Amino acid sequence: MNEQKNLLLAIVASLLILLVFQHFFPGENTRSLEENNDNNLSNNDLTAAVIPLDRNKALEKDKRVFLSSSSRLKGSVSLKAARIDDIILRDYKENINNDSPLVTLMSPKKTDKPYFAEFGWHAPQSNIDVPKNEAIWKLVKGKELSPENPVILEWISPDNLIFTRKISIDKNFLFTIEDKVRNNTSATQTLQQYGRIRRTGTPETSGFYILHEGPIGVLDERLIELDYEDLLEKAQTINSSEDAKSGGWIGITDKYWLAALIPDQKNKIAGTFKSSIKNNKVMYEVNYSSSLFEIGPDQEIKVVSNLFIGAKEVNLLDQYSKKLSIKMFDRAVDFGWFYYITKPLFNLLHWFSGIFGNVGLSILALTIVIRIILFPLANKSFKSMSKMKVLTPKIQEVRERYKNDKLKMQQEIMHIYKNEKVNPLSGCLPILIQIPIFFALYKVLFVTLETRHEPFYGWIKDLSAPDPTTIFNLFGLLNFTPPSFLLIGIWPILMAFTMFLQTKLNPTPPDPLQAKIMTYLPIVFLFLFATFPAGLVIYWTWNNILSIGQQWIIMKKTK
Repeated sequence: MNEQKNLLLAIVASLLILLVFQHFFPGENTRSLEENNDNNLSNNDLTAAVIPLDRNKALEKDKRVFLSSSSRLKGSVSLKAARIDDIILRDYKENINNDSPLVTLMSPKKTDKPYFAEFGWHAPQSNIDVPKNEAIWKLVKGKELSPENPVILEWISPDNLIFTRKISIDKNFLFTIEDKVRNNTSATQTLQQYGRIRRTGTPETSGFYILHEGPIGVLDERLIELDYEDLLEKAQTINSSEDAKSGGWIGITDKYWLAALIPDQKNKIAGTFKSSIKNNKVMYEVNYSSSLFEIGPDQEIKVVSNLFIGAKEVNLLDQYSKKLSIKMFDRAVDFGWFYYITKPLFNLLHWFSGIFGNVGLSILALTIVIRIILFPLANKSFKSMSKMKVLTPKIQEVRERYKNDKLKMQQEIMHIYKNEKVNPLSGCLPILIQIPIFFALYKVLFVTLETRHEPFYGWIKDLSAPDPTTIFNLFGLLNFTPPSFLLIGIWPILMAFTMFLQTKLNPTPPDPLQAKIMTYLPIVFLFLFATFPAGLVIYWTWNNILSIGQQWIIMKKTK
């Protein structure tokens, strides 16, 4: 009996430690810019401070090709460096309010927080001119970029190298960059293609260790995730070697949004993650460089790359991964250690959403499926716990009788277990199995876009956010907003109440300290779950109700 309770308490304590640590210790450490001034992108860090422009005024500084209204993206491409630096998501708002602005992803260089992507060329073995960062490309075909109508840009070097770029966009978030270089010189030229994404300023993050936000990539078939603070300490370059796998991708991810460079998957690339300080602002950059291309006189080469800028819709990422043979592209969504549980749970939840038309109802249906899968184990556990509840007085009597003889006490208790055919550890097995399922579902509800701003019934308008009500202002009746740690809503209270009922159905631990811990556990979980996404609290509450029903039926049958 002691072993069972100790194991149970260890499991619960581990769960609590993990959850408390994730919620109350942020994943980002603040650092002064002066501490991290040795990892430079350029040598211009002592430049005098530049006053940033309003976003609209910065957009007016350059000639642009605008995206059509038929695209899910709103914005434009600058003819300076053919830079993609003006992207707004048409389908997503910053919050659930009707007047909320749309989510802005990319912004031009001269704004307060520039964020942009660009492709270009290096000539590492000669001084021949290539289109540099400030090169002005000429629009030679097309007026507006749409899924039906690509645009073609051109830049001609003084040496008569002709660079042609065709930019296409699909109906979602994928740009296709088709670069051609024609060598009209009398000598063979060696060029190297590159792509880069640069972001100025450290964005606000969720601050949880369970979620990666920042530089990310898959290079040599290896997932690489770096925090912003990692880059402030040290740049990282992943070089392509002789035995390196071709393809991959590299980018910067937010919780729900992604900007990713996707080179030709047949080529080997080298990827770099780095940062710098300029004008007292930190800049982050991810880039890749291709292998070298040799272009003979009167010859032409073509390189096709892709750029994803948009929402991390899992099914869409899967489609791109399959269509373009992009390895592990769905890992842009942080499914975590339990990927092989989390991803199927997401797919099942998404499938239910297509049936019910409501993510909240889908969570309830998913809970029932999980209960059905775990039914044999849970049934065995509940039967064992019911017998344990009956045997508790006998065991307590043995403990009192042999309290001065521990060996004899254990022998007598084991004799009772053997005669009654009860395994004291059987109640812990379902808990052990449910912990990874719990964390996997927590991941699904916390990191996937599909639950963002999705309503349930009543007061729950966003399943990815905590319950907005609180008992301390009588659920909105009083004109008073309590501190954040007192925001305890209706659903967390229901969850704690169902958890309390469960403890009453379970056998009382013989040890007084253990019994007290189990009694107060629902209160601890009440405050903890008050900060969790409402969808997860609804899942846990519904799961408790199903468990109570199943346990009560078994207790009635076993009398």
